Amino acid sequence: MFQRKCKITFICHGATINSEENRLLDNENYPPLNDAGQDEMEKICEWLKKRAIKNDIIYTSPALRAVQSAQMVSKVFKKDLEILDGLHSRKRGVWSGLTFDQIECKYPQMIEQLHANPCTYCPDGGETIIEFNKRVSKIIKKIVDENVGNRLIIVTHHEVIQSAIGRAIKLSPQNQNKVYIKTGSATQISYFDGWASLMYSGQVPL
Repeated sequence: MFQRKCKITFICHGATINSEENRLLDNENYPPLNDAGQDEMEKICEWLKKRAIKNDIIYTSPALRAVQSAQMVSKVFKKDLEILDGLHSRKRGVWSGLTFDQIECKYPQMIEQLHANPCTYCPDGGETIIEFNKRVSKIIKKIVDENVGNRLIIVTHHEVIQSAIGRAIKLSPQNQNKVYIKTGSATQISYFDGWASLMYSGQVPL
């Protein structure tokens, strides 16, 4: 019988004013949750209660939108949260704050390079998908190794969750962004010695 090391429920933070526009963003201090994001997180918190999901520790990205979401989750479990810098969103460099339409208009040559080298290209000041995955893999391994036997909640960004799923089910880096992770959704992964199992992905309470 397999001995589970750790179980993690990943929560994608609630929506912000940038969510509907699919604007790339790596700003840690802006934007906050909007009304829709608050509502999403209230539903997730109620869902966590109904599912009676057990939890030992809550970790969160340092971004304001994630911390606000994690604070709402922490009230459910009556536990403090711990901010981990390694859970921040993917660095986008000069693309941060722009939509893809704006990027295509302002940086057409960069988009061509991205299409030609999707795993190894990034704009100035950004992270390639390979670099990003290594960073996410490193922080999750650290979390799992330090929490053997624990059940955790991690509140973070959709890209971090996509990366965690990709590693768990061995998706290629260029395909991991095809896994749809909505704001205010839950994903659960069980970690074992040398492998992981995706229990569910992108669960959104009705």
